[in-house]
Amino acid sequence: MTGTAQIGRAFVFGDNIDTDLLAPGHLMKLSAEDLAQHCLEAIAPDFAKSVQPGDFVVAGKNFGLGSSREQAAVSLRLLGVGGVIAPSFARIFYRNALNLGLPALFCERADKIVQGDLLMVDPVLGKITNKTRGETLVCKPIPDHLMAMVRAGGLIAHLKTNAAHRDRA
Repeated sequence: MTGTAQIGRAFVFGDNIDTDLLAPGHLMKLSAEDLAQHCLEAIAPDFAKSVQPGDFVVAGKNFGLGSSREQAAVSLRLLGVGGVIAPSFARIFYRNALNLGLPALFCERADKIVQGDLLMVDPVLGKITNKTRGETLVCKPIPDHLMAMVRAGGLIAHLKTNAAHRDRA
């Protein structure tokens, strides 16, 4: 997401999706690109082959619990996921996602979204329009300072951009 609304399909999962489902521990020796091909395969074998750039992962409570491995968010980014929508996130996953340029939106009513729904998501306004169902859901907007980081492609890219601006000044 670039801070403006993005349209994509919903891939829906339940509560407690852990980092081992997103980036299986027994495959951590693979390259990031190869590891991403195994993202969520234990519960959705075709996910990595089916997800398209801009699609959304929609989940239940406590998304990203488990280890602090940033490869969980990296895998979603490499697959082109436009963002993750859930009522709650494990704190470390949430910060890893934003630090790596992957929007994570708190949406209490994420359970109203069904697999395959076409969503228009605006993280700045905190608005999800379900084009399939004709419903609008309100979520917690991502604050401007965090969206600047997401738009830059993550924390490192954001810091480099800011440092380059300071050097020119």
